[in-house]
Amino acid sequence: MSTPVASNPTKKKSLRVLYADDLRELRQLLEVVLGREGHKVDSVSDGHLALKLISANPSAFDVVITDHHMPTVSGLELVARLREMNYTGRIIVFSSELSEAVDASYRKHKVDFILPKPVFPSDLRALFATL
Repeated sequence: MSTPVASNPTKKKSLRVLYADDLRELRQLLEVVLGREGHKVDSVSDGHLALKLISANPSAFDVVITDHHMPTVSGLELVARLREMNYTGRIIVFSSELSEAVDASYRKHKVDFILPKPVFPSDLRALFATL
């Protein structure tokens, strides 16, 4: 008689992530780092494209990560529009330069995390382990 194999209780939840950043190299790096952790990452080059994807299917992503400075729709505009759409997932902002006023604006929109660039892979993995 065979013993059933128990599921692995330490297995991490795989999250569906949308990353908006105008720098292709950063999008590729994040796809690799989070992909190795078992997460599915889609990336786009600006906030406008992110809004199109989320508008088409608001529950398609568990986490949205956005850069602050992007063409067409900035990170702050993206976050504001996500909140207007009642997006229920987590929102993470990456930025190399946030003033106190911009930081306060993101907090007003109840972003979950604001991380300064450069974001190191180990820090990102540690953050995702808490989600």
